Amino acid sequence: MMPASTSKEAITIRLDHAKRTELDELARATSRDRSFLVNEAIDAYLVVHRWQVAHIQEGLRQAEAGEFAGADEVNAAFARWQ
Repeated sequence: MMPASTSKEAITIRLDHAKRTELDELARATSRDRSFLVNEAIDAYLVVHRWQVAHIQEGLRQAEAGEFAGADEVNAAFARWQ
């Protein structure tokens, strides 16, 4: 999770009614406000997608450098999953 920033900025988003209702219900159930929950959700989204992008970029770097697994390595990896 990202550290809390001391500087806050307002943004506007559009949610369908069902999501807004669920968000408000969750806020009430957890004694949190809507902004807290949205910030938590955005933090989680950013963590996952930063990880994914970093791994894709590393895979592309390896491919461009010709760092491929050989047939024996691939077969051994598949054999471990069977």
